[in-house]
Amino acid sequence: MILLLVLCLWGPSLLTARAVMDSTARKTVTLSSNEGHLFREEGVWNYSSILLREDLGLLILGAREVIFALDLANITDKRAMVKWQVTRDMQVKCSYKGKNLETECQNYIRILHKMSDGRMYVCGTNAFNPACDYMSYKDGKLTLENKQEDGKGKCPFDPFQRYASELVGDVLFSATSINFLGSEPVLMRSSTESIRTDFKSSWLNEPNFIGMEHIAEREQSPEGDDDKMYLFFSETAVEYDSYSKLEVSRVARVCENDMGGQRTLQRKWTSFVKARLDCPVPDSSLPFLIQDVFRFCPGKWDTCVFYAVFTPPSRTSPYSAVCAYSIEDIRLVFSEGKFKTPVPVETSFVKWVMYSGDLPFPRPGACINNDARQKGYSQSMDLPDKTLQFIKDRPLMDQAVQPISDLPLLVRKGAAFTRIVVASATALDGSSHSVMFIGTEKGSVLKAVNYDGETVIIEEVQLFNLSEPVKILRLSNSTGQLYAGSEVAAAQMPLSSCGHYKSCLDCVLARNPYCGWDLTAEYCTAVSSTRPDTPSDVVQSLREGNASRCPSIKNSTALNMTFHPGNTIKLLCQPGSNFAQVQWLKDQQPLVSSEDFQIKSDGLLILNASAETSGLYSCSSVESSKSQQYVIHNVAYELRLGSGRAGQWEDTSRLLPQVQKNQHIVVALQTVVVLLSLTLVALVLWNVYKGHFSFLPRCFSRGQEAEVGQDSVPLEASADKASGEGRNSNNNHNRRAEEKDCVT
Repeated sequence: MILLLVLCLWGPSLLTARAVMDSTARKTVTLSSNEGHLFREEGVWNYSSILLREDLGLLILGAREVIFALDLANITDKRAMVKWQVTRDMQVKCSYKGKNLETECQNYIRILHKMSDGRMYVCGTNAFNPACDYMSYKDGKLTLENKQEDGKGKCPFDPFQRYASELVGDVLFSATSINFLGSEPVLMRSSTESIRTDFKSSWLNEPNFIGMEHIAEREQSPEGDDDKMYLFFSETAVEYDSYSKLEVSRVARVCENDMGGQRTLQRKWTSFVKARLDCPVPDSSLPFLIQDVFRFCPGKWDTCVFYAVFTPPSRTSPYSAVCAYSIEDIRLVFSEGKFKTPVPVETSFVKWVMYSGDLPFPRPGACINNDARQKGYSQSMDLPDKTLQFIKDRPLMDQAVQPISDLPLLVRKGAAFTRIVVASATALDGSSHSVMFIGTEKGSVLKAVNYDGETVIIEEVQLFNLSEPVKILRLSNSTGQLYAGSEVAAAQMPLSSCGHYKSCLDCVLARNPYCGWDLTAEYCTAVSSTRPDTPSDVVQSLREGNASRCPSIKNSTALNMTFHPGNTIKLLCQPGSNFAQVQWLKDQQPLVSSEDFQIKSDGLLILNASAETSGLYSCSSVESSKSQQYVIHNVAYELRLGSGRAGQWEDTSRLLPQVQKNQHIVVALQTVVVLLSLTLVALVLWNVYKGHFSFLPRCFSRGQEAEVGQDSVPLEASADKASGEGRNSNNNHNRRAEEKDCVT
């Protein structure tokens, strides 16, 4: 039943989806090659909360029981730190409640917000007893004021539970669990007039909070509307009559100045409404679940777009997706859409259907606007009970919010997406592009751009170890840097980083909006740093990837190499990108893999070389862009049949370092084999000399009796063997006889 229901809901989207599957990053680079920095402190873990203090030039980094102040330009420069540890007694009490003493009963810093007076509001899990404090930075020192407040409802108890928070005008909005067991989730505003959600499954049903974004809709609003807080989360759906739990993604909304109701919904939100959030992924039978969200506003509030990453429930699919939602589409669902209503049926469960009756005035879930004020409703406490009772029982919208163009921006197979941020980049022609930076569970960040419906993954930068997921992403437009946190470290990388493109073709085919090839200076430069009066000297082609303006590249000088018959030869060559294919030529003729030639990902392997192996070998990278092929010449080798010692190289100063290294290893191994052989021969001769080998004639053993023929031994010698004196005499005589016999 659940499968049929899901197919009915998502089927049309799946059939029309045209998202690119198995998207590959054009380049795979390391953090160091991308001009990045890594920060870690010995014995400190869980670098998962970040506050950018661009006014101070600092990155405030929260970890387990410690807070760092790092230089925003280079996070390896630690300016200050302060510890916020729990006492041993608190740890013991926490463990008595069934929590792990070492991993859970610590103080994990979860909330970092800047206040209007320049101080910071900090909250931590505090050994399953959440607390908040105020922190300041002055004279190069971080200081906690020790004015601790109760953090229940503001900060999670569980350090590994998802949460969301936002500080607006020194008023904290938070979404987390309000009790130790995590069974009472709330969306709460902490102020003198605290407001929260109702404890009803129709409001929040086992939610997993993801993110919270404030939208200042009151600015330039012709309706005189209020500012809004948008909450993104996933939860167990109440509207599907399935035998097993079905999780769906949601977006909810409340009005910033909601004061609750007069009688109904006292100190509860009167404006809480929620809707399903769809991200249709082809070939998926279950809805994908939201993992992170980022608000991107190129202009005023009505231009805002929410970018979100989605993954399948319980890894039922190997794909992850990115979907984008306009604020206008979400607003229309809440302000004009139909509601769902619960209807009891005979089988003793509740079925949710679309509400088709008349709506009370003012509209349930709406903020107080000019129209409501004209009718005498100046605040939420003036709303009639009919409106409040309706929204208390029916906070769920019937219509789902669909992504822009009804399709994901990106669908990719591989490491699951974890986090996302979006930056704006201005291209050479003045066009603006949204650049997505997507964190993965394998510690990397994807840089991706959508050009007219085509999403291009420019590169994948490996920030952390493959087993360390990206837990948080933040970007600074003032410094042009991206910051990331994981369990073991924090990382920093530039948004542009054009220096690792070494040729015009490589720079232009990357289709990186930050970069262009300077024809005069002959290097890949940041477009933002180009002179406005000389844009024609810089080549950039984002939508087409047209590199026809790039100058032709001269073939590289061939490296001379001498070989001998029977040698195995490795010629090194790396493709220019993950999109490129390596092409090998021998004397200008294409090479294919065979018994003698094996084309590897990093070079050409020549087996059992012979005289016919001699010749000129060249390696090129061939990359296609918009049905046009571009060839980059990588390296060339001149192989010659040698006449000297086997394995000898000519002109070694011009060889690749790896080739030289391999040759040195071979020589070293040969030397070791010779030394071992000589040692073995010496041991054999010594044992022969000592007579340890009994199967040899004793004439080869000195100091032992030789078993020579009876006719060589004097008769009187055998008669005197009974006496010691005779034995010694006879032994001397026998040795002389043995020596004579051996010489004979």
